Amino acid sequence: MALSLPEATEQSHMHHPDFRVSGKIFATLEYPRKGWGMVTLTARQQAIFVDADPRAFVPAAGMWGRRGATLVHLRHVTRHSVARALEAAWSTKANKSLASRIEGQVP
Repeated sequence: MALSLPEATEQSHMHHPDFRVSGKIFATLEYPRKGWGMVTLTARQQAIFVDADPRAFVPAAGMWGRRGATLVHLRHVTRHSVARALEAAWSTKANKSLASRIEGQVP
């Protein structure tokens, strides 16, 4: 799903896969452990996802979480919800030039 977003690439960071756009991480897999992922949202986006599905979306601990890092419990998240979270995370990290070129394609 993450790689279907414009100019997304997969790399590895701290021994787990991550997904980047414009050189910045917008999502990871197997963090903090197997069965989980993380998306980098704004604090506002995070609140929306956590409120909508608190079993699937959990703020990361500490300042990182207060800044929008959101853990995703893959067992509890729907395909639709994770796709929306990935799109939102992608949009927080894509450079303005890329984001403006594809405006309307990714929320």
